[in-house]
Amino acid sequence: MHASGSYGVLAIGLALGIAAAALFQGQQRPVFAAGNDRYQDYIMSTGAVSINPRVQTDGVWLLDYKAGKLLGTVIDRNQGKIVGWAEVDLTTEFGLKAQQDVHFLMTTGYVTQGQSALYLAETSTGQFGVYTMGPGANGNGVVIRRHDLTKFREQVAPQPLLPGPGGNPSLPVLKP
Repeated sequence: MHASGSYGVLAIGLALGIAAAALFQGQQRPVFAAGNDRYQDYIMSTGAVSINPRVQTDGVWLLDYKAGKLLGTVIDRNQGKIVGWAEVDLTTEFGLKAQQDVHFLMTTGYVTQGQSALYLAETSTGQFGVYTMGPGANGNGVVIRRHDLTKFREQVAPQPLLPGPGGNPSLPVLKP
């Protein structure tokens, strides 16, 4: 009897293990990864791009501070090659002056199945843009589309220092 009781416990444990495995296997969720990195005057992000609805494609965004450009491309999975680069001139897009001190932040986010958006913020001017990549004309290459460009805050002009006590401009004027 002792052996049959051990087999019963083993059978119950095996059944519970199979049931638990089936439960967790039945809830498969796709894994979405977005990577960001920066080095000196460059920022790079990745995210899904919908070129062909049946084939998931990875998109690469590259912000080049020196040139003032946002570049984007996709990887052709069949050939393992870059499709070509699309670009946006950020100096024109954000109304920036040449050699203006700017600070960009960017990341990708999930929009819909197989499509990410790039969220691009310029902190000096308080501007925020939303972009996606898609197929170019006649399905050739890739294009960058702007969906929105707005301000998340108004740019504040520096206040001039007024002469303080003793004519010292570094001290603020206090009014009662």
